[in-house]
Amino acid sequence: MTETPNPNIIDADTLTGEMRPIRRVVIALGSNLGERFANLQGGVDALADTPNVWVTGVSPVYETTPVDCPPDSQTFFNAVVLADTTLSAHRLLDRALAIEDAFDRLRSDVKNAPRTLDVDLIVVGDRRSDKEELRLPHPQAHERAFVLQPWLDLEPDAEFLDRGPVAELLAKVGTDGLTPRPDLVLEIE
Repeated sequence: MTETPNPNIIDADTLTGEMRPIRRVVIALGSNLGERFANLQGGVDALADTPNVWVTGVSPVYETTPVDCPPDSQTFFNAVVLADTTLSAHRLLDRALAIEDAFDRLRSDVKNAPRTLDVDLIVVGDRRSDKEELRLPHPQAHERAFVLQPWLDLEPDAEFLDRGPVAELLAKVGTDGLTPRPDLVLEIE
């Protein structure tokens, strides 16, 4: 994935005059605790309310079987958000974590514990990071149908940075465990 809509478009910071490129981002949302749909809509709203983030698309909602979660985990609602931003990847990560906290996400040592809201950065333009706090592109997303299918719904020709076409990745992974929920439609304010 390259910087979009046009890598030559620059946004000037109104206070400092600093020029910042606009980057296309893919953000995955998930919830399997509480009011799952309301949590997803709240995540979309919070992203749309973020300065220097412009939400351009929201995928259909899928109900999905938990992957690599503790036994007895409830099913998830998942969706993908496309946005353009001038924020750095680290600032965007800070915002994602703040949104999770606003929805009372409890963090634990249990891997993939149930959560009210998960906000994952999948790709941020063509940025790469292998730091503990920020891995870009997301290291498992290319193996997760609950990310790939909603992303493909929004961008049929999407390319996953360093991995290839999203359609080909989804064909390898398959769509077992995904149930479309056309009765649930996320809105962009």
